[in-house]
Amino acid sequence: MHRQRRHALINVLFVCLGNICRSPMADGVFQNMVAEAGLSAQIHVDSAGTAGYHVGETAHSGTLKTLKKHGINYTSRSRQLHHQDFDKFDYILAMDEDNLASIRSSLASNNQATVRLFLDYADGQKTREVPDPYYNGRFDEVYDLVLAGSKGLLEAIRKEYNL
Repeated sequence: MHRQRRHALINVLFVCLGNICRSPMADGVFQNMVAEAGLSAQIHVDSAGTAGYHVGETAHSGTLKTLKKHGINYTSRSRQLHHQDFDKFDYILAMDEDNLASIRSSLASNNQATVRLFLDYADGQKTREVPDPYYNGRFDEVYDLVLAGSKGLLEAIRKEYNL
């Protein structure tokens, strides 16, 4: 059975702590994958942070460099997760357990969004969390995890909405 859309678009939100490393990378990779699949008119993608440390800033230079290396141009700016996001987005995907807990603590009881760890969609992936490259600089590792999660997520959305 296929799920009915709550909105005109299927809305996907990636969430990490500051919205400058992991969630922008997922946002850029998934937007690119959606565009390559010809589904940009059906799927809207965004990212946010559970904390407001970097609101208005561009993505981390390591994220931008890694995305550019893979042919992805990313220009969005950091924003913080808002209560309205819970009504707007069909998928709210956390990069790690701490951010998942923060998201869930803010949810209204009647929320209909799918709220999960992003890597739950990465088949065969032993890692459940996308590590934060802010301090260790492992942006290529994050890219590989994000790519695996994005492939699985797009496949799940296509199946769920019959796209």
